[in-house]
Amino acid sequence: MSSEKPVFIEKQYLGREWVPVTIRLVLAMFCFSAYAFNFFTDVNEKADILAIAGLGIIFISIVMGFFLHFRIRVMNQSVLIDGLWTTRLVKIDLNSIVKVEKGEYSRYFLNNPVYNLHKKGTIRFYTSGKDALHLTDRDGLIYIIGTRHIDEFYRAVMEEMKK
Repeated sequence: MSSEKPVFIEKQYLGREWVPVTIRLVLAMFCFSAYAFNFFTDVNEKADILAIAGLGIIFISIVMGFFLHFRIRVMNQSVLIDGLWTTRLVKIDLNSIVKVEKGEYSRYFLNNPVYNLHKKGTIRFYTSGKDALHLTDRDGLIYIIGTRHIDEFYRAVMEEMKK
């Protein structure tokens, strides 16, 4: 009997990771400080563009906080990952998975968000966080799925694999 309700759901948003937010805010602060420096000098006729750039960076940063990068669902003995408008649904059948491991997504501090990135025998999904679930299928292909809720995700996958 297949259930229609997901055992696990996680949504990952593009603009909510702290490192890129910090970089954008430092850039906006640089624009505002350059504007303030030019405002109090005699060269202020073109300084307004710096204030507009700073406000634009802050506005874009706020809007990006609402952009859904992808959603992970565990249901019906599979992991379903779907993303933005143009991305395809990725379905990982848990019957073909031979090994499930918790681990780090990457050893690097800065990681770019990726969706369905095929590279060196792995398929990667990542937006934020440092943890990832590594799923290995029968063919040796490794799915690396970045998550912020590693324990819940691992428990849900193991629960679905037992069915």
